[in-house]
Order: sequence, then C-alpha cells, then structure tokens
Amino acid sequence: MQTTLNPPATQTNFPPFSLSRLLRTVFDPTTKERVCILIDLPDPREVKDYGFLENPKFSIQRNAYHYFYRALKEGVLAELGLTGGELYAYQVTGGSNLDLPDEAWAPDGRQLSLSRDIYPEYKIILCISTYSATAPLTAFAKQYGFRGATLHGLNEIILSSGLAVDYNEVSRLAEKLRLGMTRADWVEIDFQVEGRKHTLRLDLGKQEAQKSHGLCRGGPDVANLPAGEIYYVPTGAEGEFPMRYEDGTLGVMTVSGGRIVHTSLISGDEATIIAHQKKLVSDPVTGEIGELGFGTQELPVSGRDIQDEKILGTIHVATGRSDHLGGHLTPDKFADSKNATHDDILFSPTKTPEITVTQARMSRNGEIKILIEDFTPIHMRELLDA
Repeated sequence: MQTTLNPPATQTNFPPFSLSRLLRTVFDPTTKERVCILIDLPDPREVKDYGFLENPKFSIQRNAYHYFYRALKEGVLAELGLTGGELYAYQVTGGSNLDLPDEAWAPDGRQLSLSRDIYPEYKIILCISTYSATAPLTAFAKQYGFRGATLHGLNEIILSSGLAVDYNEVSRLAEKLRLGMTRADWVEIDFQVEGRKHTLRLDLGKQEAQKSHGLCRGGPDVANLPAGEIYYVPTGAEGEFPMRYEDGTLGVMTVSGGRIVHTSLISGDEATIIAHQKKLVSDPVTGEIGELGFGTQELPVSGRDIQDEKILGTIHVATGRSDHLGGHLTPDKFADSKNATHDDILFSPTKTPEITVTQARMSRNGEIKILIEDFTPIHMRELLDA
C-alpha cells in the first residue's frame, strides 16, 4: 500500500498525493518497464542500509525514500506492472544542472557506475535531489534511451500540491498559453526597486515558444516536476534588471549582447557584488541569458523555486547552460566546469519582495500585449480564459 500525503487544510483543491497516479499520468508506462530512484548525498556511501534516514538534514532524500521508494515497493510497482524500484545515491554536485558524477552507491554497499549499471538498465529514472539535474539527465536520456523526471528540492508542500495535480490538465493549459505566446518578436520587462525603474528587453526572434508541461510519454526525454511554464531561449538581450542574491544583497545587472556584463550594488554586501563581477570577467558565459520563463499554474508558494517559478504571474530569467532547452551553451564552453550551471532568477512577490515587476509586455504579430502587471497576469489570463 503506497504512502499518501494529504494536502494542507487551506489547499482543498488538490487531491492527496498518489505516486501511481503521477507515474501513470506523466509516463503512461508499459508493462515490465524498469524504474529506479536517484538521490544525492554529500557522502553517497551513507545510502548503505539507508543510514541517511537518521540525519534530519536530508529531508529531500527522506521524502524520496518514504513517498517514492517505499510506495513503489509497497504496491505501486505491482499496480502499474513495473519492475525494479531500486534506490541509488550519487555525490551532490553543488550547483544547478552541473554534470553528474559517474559513481553511485547502492544500499547494500556496492559501488556502481551510472553510465554502465544504471542508465542502460532502466526505462524510467526518477532523480530526487538537492540541485536540479535536468540538463545532464536530459543528455543521458537521449544517449541511453530512458525517460525520467527531476524533482529537486522535494518538500511536503510540493508533494501535496504541485505533484498532486492532473498533468493532463496542466499540459492542456500550458499549450493554450504556448499557442498564444509563440513566435513573439520580443518581451520587455519593467522592474522597480527602491524607487528606480530598470528595463530588460529579450529578443525572441519569432521562435516557437516551448512548454514544460509534465508529460513524458514519447521517446527519450526528462520532465522537470512540478511542471507548468512557457519558456524561450532568447536570441539576444539588452538593458538592466535587478537581482536578489541568496544573502539578501540587491544588485543591478547590466545586460549587453545577450549576457550580463556588469553588476553594481543597490544594497547589502558589496563583497557579494565583487565576487559576482569577478566571475563574469573570468568566465563571461556565466552571464549569458539562457532562458525566459513564465509560470502557468495556480499553486501555493512552496519556498522552492522548482514549484514557485511555475506559479501564474511569476517570471524567471536564467543564466548559463541552455543546451537542455534547445540553446547552444554547453558545459564545454565554460572556462571552469564548476561554473557550467543553469541558474534561474525568479521574480515573485515572495521570492523578491523588494523587486516589483511593474509590467511585462510582448510584441507578437504586430501587436503589443501586456502579459503581466504587478505580478498579476493580464494577457496570460485572457489566453487561459479564451
């Protein structure tokens, strides 16, 4: 019998989390497909005899064990006709979408190779980790022929909301928005922070908008869950935008030629700004704008970007690696492999309370539409309601 998680009392629109429903909807698996779970740990040998369960710091990995591993073993495998259900650990990478190490460990103490013992042997791989592994796993999925899902930062709010939704409906609504936003010329975003206005213009070159919609039913691919966004890989970018660093420091990013070329202090720790500027100088592609994304779902705030960037009315801009989104920036183009991350910069009322997106507008088919105003969806809501 699989473990279930009831939604918070204030979120009555979500059914209890069900792993069998999630896997059936996302993958539409066929009988005998073999599935496994990957987690990350600072010392992956702590997976032996599930020793990591004794450490309260590993809440993500404990959730992976309780709501995924045990659920598979206690009924979901049999219910869906799947096989396998094993759990393996690799060493935490330390950054979003950095390449994964090849070494992995099993609970019986064996050291394994991801490329030799795991990727070729499973048809569905679920990666529940500290940092996103979407980019490297997408590349490996195409190489080895598996399907997968990345669920980094997994917490109980995500389990009871973003992973409890009907992804058929998420996909349907995302496609409505994608059709209404595809082949745009550009998007301009106006920001306000401490009484000053900054504008970033992102050229889109009439490209087809893409969607992260949670369904992974065809050939080799990896879904990023929770899903629900429309995104582009910009063809160029100019202007300025504010950014809130992890320590609360606020800075202004100057963008030219599609990448951040300079950062200056608004408030906070100047050392944070200086460190970022040094990184931009020593490894310029770290500042390249690799994504523009818009959330499409009505979800509660989880405190994790993986869900909160999927909330309708939010915007995220990402820097760095973009090959998993159809962009050209691959890890080999960075001066230091440790810098080959894909870093989302989320703008939302809860993540960036000091920064307001006063307006985001799109030029498409000779018309300018206001997508979002003060974090309230305008044209996006019109598209959904049409």
